[in-house]
Amino acid sequence: MGQDIDIDLTREGALAEADLPLAAAKLARMSTSEVTSTLWRCSLKRSAVLFRLLSKERALEVFERFEPAHQADLVRALRDEDVTGLFAGLDPDDRVSLLDEVPAVLAKRLLSDLTPHERALTTLMLGYPARSVGRRMSPEYVRAHPEFTAGRVLETVRHRATEAETIYMIPVTDGQKRLVGVVSLREILAAPEDARVSDLMQTPELATVSDDAEQVARRCSEANLLAMPIVDSEKRLVGILTIDDAHQILRDAEDEDIARAGGAEPLRRPYLSTSAFKIARARVVWLLVLAVSALLTVQVLGIFEATLEQKVVLALFIPLLTGTGGNTGSQAATTITRALAMGEVTSKDVGRVLLREFRVGTTLGLLLGILGFTLASLVYDVPTGLVIGSTLLCVCAMAATVGGAMPLIAKAIRVDPAVFSTPFITTFCDATGLLIYFSLAKVILGI
Repeated sequence: MGQDIDIDLTREGALAEADLPLAAAKLARMSTSEVTSTLWRCSLKRSAVLFRLLSKERALEVFERFEPAHQADLVRALRDEDVTGLFAGLDPDDRVSLLDEVPAVLAKRLLSDLTPHERALTTLMLGYPARSVGRRMSPEYVRAHPEFTAGRVLETVRHRATEAETIYMIPVTDGQKRLVGVVSLREILAAPEDARVSDLMQTPELATVSDDAEQVARRCSEANLLAMPIVDSEKRLVGILTIDDAHQILRDAEDEDIARAGGAEPLRRPYLSTSAFKIARARVVWLLVLAVSALLTVQVLGIFEATLEQKVVLALFIPLLTGTGGNTGSQAATTITRALAMGEVTSKDVGRVLLREFRVGTTLGLLLGILGFTLASLVYDVPTGLVIGSTLLCVCAMAATVGGAMPLIAKAIRVDPAVFSTPFITTFCDATGLLIYFSLAKVILGI
């Protein structure tokens, strides 16, 4: 079997029948992380072939580590019998994420293959709003009653340990299943067997099932909780959000913001297994928006065509000024978007943010303006240098102020700041920057 060392599992092309035993042997010697990474780098067709070579237990472990979008692609590439077993083995919250990515016909078939109990849990979570924590929580948990003893709680934990999402944080509920507290497994283990849960429990940090998942995940992470109880409008316990799920929600949100800040939609699947058409589709919307916005810049240039003819050198500085304005606005927008995500500012702070960003932009513009004035004066003449310097000052102040305001405005109108800010700032700063530039040039140069 030493020959299997030479097989390249990620190589493009079909696997010959003789290669399959070698590939299976190599996969068997790899860790789960290594197998996941290998399949992540393969084309979708090759990934499906290698996936079938894994044992049932290993296949489920690897499948759970994939993004929901990639899971959906893999489900379409696998045989029906492979898919049924995989789907049934997932936790309810993972099933919901996968069902959001597959066609409705396939989703209905996958649900019909579940046991009545698992189908009920999954269907219940599907009924919550798309971005709510109810779609990301786990309905499988261990709970206790205030009158339980520590010994009885330990018996319950032993009985439910394999099916519960976590056993380290135990919600405490009354007879109507209303949350009244939480107790940690450490406290249960350290207490005498006859100690009452009511004497050990603490006031819970909780969230409502309809709350935004990202906000709840951030609260869970910042409070260093192992899990957070999730309740309905009547404070009845419906699930828990574990810290690993909270971190995954935050990672997904960060990936989305980074992609959109770069003018694209997140792929949510491996690059090498994503078709060129899907990659293009993730980018084309933003390119179209920016292309249309560029027409406004062209219109501004047309208005000042006579000014350019009298002072052709002004055209040389257009890329510098528009680029500086766009970059300054993007920096401000990125800073405020992060501050919003971290809860450092809210939409009510728009006045304070505008004033602060205006001061920051003015400071940056003053520094860049002095540099621009000096260089343009040395290379061309002092009036030209004065135009460049004053324009940089005005553009930076304007761009920073607008860039700081956009995420707050987006939040106020319930639009993703990362989606709204980038195209608007690019369009606004380019067009407005040119208006400022040519207006100052006409006044200073007298043209």
